Amino acid sequence: MQTVTVSSEYRIVIPKAVRDSLRIHPGQKMTVFAHEGTLQIIPDRNIEELRGFLKGINTDVERGKDRA
Repeated sequence: MQTVTVSSEYRIVIPKAVRDSLRIHPGQKMTVFAHEGTLQIIPDRNIEELRGFLKGINTDVERGKDRA
């Protein structure tokens, strides 16, 4: 876990280790929202980057009786 400081202009710098692990690049859009007292920052991803991210997910889920 790393700590950042909010500047007088309400800016933060995302630590390099975090930027690298999430593949965040300059100019990338981010979605920001407050949730249960926390600040959530979610990198927007290009649809091509998401290809295959669910590979290996378990799809053996018991469906409700109202579902075919």
